[in-house]
Amino acid sequence: MRTLAVECDSRGELLGASPAFLATLAQIRRMATSEAPVLIEGETGSGKELAARAVHYWGGRNAGPFVPVNCGALPDNLLEAELFGHERGAFTDAKLSRGGLVAEADGGTLFLDEIDALSAKAQVTLLRFLQDQRYRPVGSSREMSCNVRVIAATNQPLAEAVQQGRFRCDLLYRLKILHLILPPLRLRVGDAELLAQHFLRVLCAKYRLPLRAFDRATLDWMRHHPWPGNVRELENWVHRELLMADTPVIGLTDVPPGDSTAQAAATVPFRDAKAQAVLAFERDYVMAMMRQTGGNVTRAAQLAGKERRAFGKLVKKHGVGRGDLG
Repeated sequence: MRTLAVECDSRGELLGASPAFLATLAQIRRMATSEAPVLIEGETGSGKELAARAVHYWGGRNAGPFVPVNCGALPDNLLEAELFGHERGAFTDAKLSRGGLVAEADGGTLFLDEIDALSAKAQVTLLRFLQDQRYRPVGSSREMSCNVRVIAATNQPLAEAVQQGRFRCDLLYRLKILHLILPPLRLRVGDAELLAQHFLRVLCAKYRLPLRAFDRATLDWMRHHPWPGNVRELENWVHRELLMADTPVIGLTDVPPGDSTAQAAATVPFRDAKAQAVLAFERDYVMAMMRQTGGNVTRAAQLAGKERRAFGKLVKKHGVGRGDLG
């Protein structure tokens, strides 16, 4: 398996070689060629901000700023001032005029992380801005305009939030012109070991330690652990194991909580546990490929590197239909 490491900016890189990762990378490169809004969905720790940075730095706005905004940290009473700035005296403690994050991102990209955390009032405010990218700083009568590309991210499918009445459907339509679903680490076959060894090299250099390695049993365990916290969980686990290791070869000393694979191995015969794991992987993988292609079996088979007939049998075997794709 070859290693593919692609630099996004001076602070990060995308790393992987699995079919799921390569399919995602191809989508990111395609999205970077336009300036349309992007909605990135993926589990916690799957690399949504890194993907957003790649879209920005591989696109035509790479000379402009990339401004991340944690929507979950913006209270309603400060939202407009944080985004659009304010005039002196607009509210208590506004002793000086200040530009907002939108003005800071002018000519570049505004990254709205945890977009699902916005309140109903905040969603209206954002929707109004997205219509024509015009706004008024708080306390000002002057209307201003900017030129930003908007990328939003969430770890909760926004379509479900709309169905539950927690998110405006018109705002979803504004944000979801381009849609990227990041695959969880458990579907990126082989990438856990590759990433772990990369993190180990980086951390050894950081702490000025001789280069360490994982033993074979630990590498095998990495392949089968579901990594519910995805790449972030893996990186933190490698960090802890390195700091606690007493030998040049690192063995498994601490199984992360919720390791369903280890629990199953303790209560189910090996052959049965393996069969269950294979079935679960097959269904998750097929669903990920079908989501990436909008339900197109032919294209999904190409991404998976399988013949269409064989992939179609997997789709039928696991009963994956369009209704399952979200």
